[in-house]
Amino acid sequence: MGSNKAAVCVLSLVLCSLLAANTAAAAGCDASALSPCVGAIMLGGPVTPGCCARLRAQRACLCQYARDPSYRGYVNSPRAQSVVAACGLPRPKC
Repeated sequence: MGSNKAAVCVLSLVLCSLLAANTAAAAGCDASALSPCVGAIMLGGPVTPGCCARLRAQRACLCQYARDPSYRGYVNSPRAQSVVAACGLPRPKC
């Protein structure tokens, strides 16, 4: 069980790094700002108010993130879509 937690932590850090890597090219879009949503997206944990606030702030950027091959799978995942719905946002139409 401990190795699963370590793997999740490593995966979360990798995800945050990938999200941050392309922010320079995206004026106003900062995918690393979605880090409060990692637990909900990666582990199916609770969707927090902080996650929803960040998701709303980055809403205009979601299609850009979804097109990026580095993390397209995360953004388009069923868990990510359920987080969007839990925050009361419409599913992005890209």
